[in-house]
Amino acid sequence: MKKQYTLFFSILFTAASAFSQDKLSPETLWKFDRVDGAFLNPAFTHVIYGVRNYDVATNKGTNILYSIPVIGGNPKAITTAEDNAWGAKYTSEGKRIGFMSAKGGESQLWEMNPDGTGKRQVTNIEGGIGGFKYSPDGKMLLFFRDVKMDKTITELYPDLPLVKAKIVDALGYRHWDQWEDESYSHPFYVKYDGGIIMGQPVDMMDGQHFESPMQPFGGEEQLCWSNDSKSIIYTCKKVGGTVGAYSTNSDLFRFDLATGVTTNLTDGMPGYDQDPQLSSDGRRLFWLSMERAGYESDKSRLMVYDFEMKQTTELTASLDRTVESFCLDKEGYVLYLIVVDEGCKQLYRYDLTKKKMEQITKGTNDYLSVAWIDRKTLLAAKQSMSSPTELYTVNINNGEDMKITNTNAKLLSTLKMGKVERRMVKTTDNLNMLVWVIYPPDFDKNKKYPTLLYCQGGPQSPVSQFFSYRWNFQLMAANGYIVVAPNRRGLQGFGKEWNDQIIGNYGGQCMNDYLSAIDDVAKEKYVNKDKLGCVGASFGGYSVYYLAGHHQKRFKAFVSHCGMYNMDSWYGTTEEMFFAKNDQIGPPWNNEPNYKMFSPHNFVKSWDSPILIIHNEKDFRVPLGQGMEAFTAAQTLNIPSRFLYFPDENHWVNKPQNSILWQRVYFEWLDKWLK
Repeated sequence: MKKQYTLFFSILFTAASAFSQDKLSPETLWKFDRVDGAFLNPAFTHVIYGVRNYDVATNKGTNILYSIPVIGGNPKAITTAEDNAWGAKYTSEGKRIGFMSAKGGESQLWEMNPDGTGKRQVTNIEGGIGGFKYSPDGKMLLFFRDVKMDKTITELYPDLPLVKAKIVDALGYRHWDQWEDESYSHPFYVKYDGGIIMGQPVDMMDGQHFESPMQPFGGEEQLCWSNDSKSIIYTCKKVGGTVGAYSTNSDLFRFDLATGVTTNLTDGMPGYDQDPQLSSDGRRLFWLSMERAGYESDKSRLMVYDFEMKQTTELTASLDRTVESFCLDKEGYVLYLIVVDEGCKQLYRYDLTKKKMEQITKGTNDYLSVAWIDRKTLLAAKQSMSSPTELYTVNINNGEDMKITNTNAKLLSTLKMGKVERRMVKTTDNLNMLVWVIYPPDFDKNKKYPTLLYCQGGPQSPVSQFFSYRWNFQLMAANGYIVVAPNRRGLQGFGKEWNDQIIGNYGGQCMNDYLSAIDDVAKEKYVNKDKLGCVGASFGGYSVYYLAGHHQKRFKAFVSHCGMYNMDSWYGTTEEMFFAKNDQIGPPWNNEPNYKMFSPHNFVKSWDSPILIIHNEKDFRVPLGQGMEAFTAAQTLNIPSRFLYFPDENHWVNKPQNSILWQRVYFEWLDKWLK
């Protein structure tokens, strides 16, 4: 009988425990399936999309393609985990689906029937390919791959086969997390007939030491076919070395297949020009453009070039917001845009015939992609701080959307999310600032909660409705913290003037904005003013270092991830020099007062609160030495401090087990000093 009671209570306790685990945890975060890469079949009746899931035990992720009706329904898997497929799209005649897979060892183009049967490999390119596009007439294939163009050390000095050195003659020798490897991404085209490659691929940038798509983030969106399949437009920054490290001047180039002649379509436009799309009649070219050279976070404008009129026009001149992406309707006269707007990412419409811009959606969310279905409906991916990405159809006329995928519905049903509140705060210069406040689940206004000021990176990335898998506000709230996330000066979505105010003024008004936000929320009775923390990464990490020397004893704990600590040494070791030059208005030797005034290391003597410093070996944007310098300073000053080091991560933390460790150490540190 005793054994029976023991078994009964054991089962009861296990069931109750499982049911009560209703708050987000680091481990749970990696159970979410991640929806990405949706596209429509030619009849606009079905959506093909990818779902990536992770196995923490193996530290790997797997991507599976699904098909679902546009009106919603039960999704059907059309690939397997073994295929690990991505980048899918229909062939030009619409009878088969092409997709990327490394099933054979290297990333190659494969094809299958729409129901997932009949899979077979199409390309067998040495070294693999990065992506592909079918020509409109179905007779050509466009793809891109790395081309080795420079000699290695061992090729230059064959009698020294064990040498691992590099000889560098100019800047641009490393980028984000990779050293220059003698190879360049180039676009190719080749004849194609019903799944068969015919002849040898042609390199459209043969002999050119430049990259298209632009690495490391560019993809198929930076290339497009002409409607008659006779030319290809590609994006490229055709300047390299030291000059290239200081430049953002990419252009759109048209390559004529018959003659091999390349034409610069955006010559004279000094900033980023990228992501070309052509109207259905081929008369108009649309793309995204930034006006200023060397400013990577300038307003992203939607441009159009009329080939008949030979005229370039900015379509978003009246919109003081940045455009993230866009699509065309079937006729090519109406464009649908994703616009960064006041802490959210919304859908807009621009009618070429009426020359009119209209906002379609107004919800508290982020739209991440958009595709045209018909004159009444769009397909879009959407997320919020409380929900990961799912696919929706959106009514163009009233902005109402309908969810068609429920990939994480079961997991979300077991979790309790905290309230997300939009709060307007007055800044020190008497402007209104949007601040997101995220409350713990089961929030009780009669209790007092430790509270975190979140400092955004970028520096110009907006604090929008993103569902992050590292800086997840709901995860922080689930651990018992109120989170204060201000859209301080320098962030997109509030106009050009607001966005630009951070340039040359890192420690100025934006720092006042941070303090205005935390001071305003700290007035509430449910905030424990004696248990405030300050956290952030990249520029957010810089902000943590800077505020640690200027916070006037507001904060009892700090966490800085991959932040800039010594601006003098950072300028000499970062890789995209245009970013450093633009934001700091030149190098330290030409602008000494700015660096002296705003470099956190000059104020380290005022540090007085415990600090956790996290930094990654492969981060070349904010090199490892920045975190090491900060930790040495804290230790020398006898400030309670800890250093978390990842040898295999870059500016982010992408590996599942590393991410879980990151979260555990992060919360252990905050709990120690704030609870």
